[in-house]
Amino acid sequence: METMAQQHAGADRMSTFPLYQVLAEDITAMGVEAAFGLMSDDTALLVTALDTAGARFYGARHENSAIAMADGYAYASGRLGVAVIGRGPALANGLHGAVYASRTGSPVLLIYGEAATVSQPNGFGPDYKAIDGLGVLSAAGLRTFSATSPQSVRAVLSDAAAAAMSGTAVSLHLPTNVQLAEIERPQPLRIRQIERKAATAKPQSIAAAAAVLANANRPLIVAGLGAHRAGAAKAIEGLADKIGALLLTTARGKDLFRGNPNNLGIIGSFSHSIARRMAEQADCVLVFGASLNFLTTSFGTSLPQVPLIQVDAVRTNIGRWLAADVGLVGDARLVAEQLSEALPERSASVKPFHGEATRKLIGSFDPARDFQAANTARTLDPRTLALELDKILPQDRNIVVDGGNFLGVVPYLSVPDPGCFKMIGDFASIGLGFGAALGVAKARPGKTTVLVIGDGAFLMTMGELETVVREDLPIVIVLMNDCAYGAELHFLRLRQQPVAKSMFPDVDFAPVAESFGFEAATIRTLADLHKLAAKLRKPDGPIFLDCKINADVAAPFMSEFAQFEGRH
Repeated sequence: METMAQQHAGADRMSTFPLYQVLAEDITAMGVEAAFGLMSDDTALLVTALDTAGARFYGARHENSAIAMADGYAYASGRLGVAVIGRGPALANGLHGAVYASRTGSPVLLIYGEAATVSQPNGFGPDYKAIDGLGVLSAAGLRTFSATSPQSVRAVLSDAAAAAMSGTAVSLHLPTNVQLAEIERPQPLRIRQIERKAATAKPQSIAAAAAVLANANRPLIVAGLGAHRAGAAKAIEGLADKIGALLLTTARGKDLFRGNPNNLGIIGSFSHSIARRMAEQADCVLVFGASLNFLTTSFGTSLPQVPLIQVDAVRTNIGRWLAADVGLVGDARLVAEQLSEALPERSASVKPFHGEATRKLIGSFDPARDFQAANTARTLDPRTLALELDKILPQDRNIVVDGGNFLGVVPYLSVPDPGCFKMIGDFASIGLGFGAALGVAKARPGKTTVLVIGDGAFLMTMGELETVVREDLPIVIVLMNDCAYGAELHFLRLRQQPVAKSMFPDVDFAPVAESFGFEAATIRTLADLHKLAAKLRKPDGPIFLDCKINADVAAPFMSEFAQFEGRH
């Protein structure tokens, strides 16, 4: 028979809960419905608790992919992305993804397991997984949070989540003894969130910008992803109508002004010829929510040497890449409205960019005539392929692009709005597109997600084919297969160096994808593509296209980089 003391001890155990379970419930209480990761012995209990508590866990085949999945999910949903990663070798495996996530501006919480904080002098010897994880991630530029005791862990989680929700990736480190500690059922966790209110620009800044614009006859407006997120498209279009400006976007702001008669598309390294031609004629440039990085400015050559006005909600973003003559700190939509109110109406005679000749030039522009197609008997020009895919794929779609020479197709693929387009170049790397696309697909299951990836990046992440099928994620993979590290091939070729080491055998990846459960095909001609048109218009399950593209076609930014290198 149990003694009274034993009965009390049993009752106490029933009224306490392991911290990993409490933390999982805290995380789901934040509104987290999906978590990503690759479980390890130091995170397995937390992972299963999250999945049980309602934050469905999506397991990747590599830590980098898992972190990219969380980032893609956060980007597409606007919600907190959560990735759970093991310590030591797992942390080291995922360092590429962690650095990348810290630079995208998406809210991502990276949860790492850690060794127990309790010393065991008579243990089993050295910890083979030991690494200064906090030191490594801190040195890589991430803000780190560590819970060193059961008493502090929930407060630390709250602080880490709040920091992530401000728009960055942070790491939270949970030692195993802290996760396993038992506590009584706590009160609900409160997350302090900083509300950022949209702000107008100062009146004197508006006056300075208006004075510059008043003297401009051929103004150019460039908008980036920040303008889209501010909901500024209509306000900017209205301003353009008032002052007679042409409209352009950055690559990340792609298709913000789609359908507008003043729209020239992307400026910079992903421009069509008409955008470059018209931009050269501008006598003033007004920028909303764009960083003006080296690809937007084609290494400093895409924008004319004229007065530059830059609008951004964050003061430190102004002049970060290119010096601005006038800086306005404020919300893109509100500042566009302020400028519209401050500037007088103009007659048609003083708006040459809105003249009949310019409208006719823009209206008759055909991207297919912007290049000489370089198809061969066994390969396609990637631009020709992109134009056909643009017609065939569902119009309501997300597009995620990895990195590489094939990025020259970006201006030939369209999306409903900039939020449906994701690039992964924030760390100037390849191999994170697959994970990002899976996260986007989870966040937006009602849209077809299209991943455009090179063969180099695909081979780094091919294991995620299994993840797609296992987790039933709606995706179409377009493999731009030039049988090479295309960027390096052209880098060497432009410098008249041997290219053999950048080239690889022609491997048919379609049967590989098919073995995982994809509907797959090898595409060497447009006829091959058209055979699949009906299935691509209405995908029913994952589709994989191994598209053999002509490696001789170089993206414009390859020669731009070589010219920049020559000038410096």
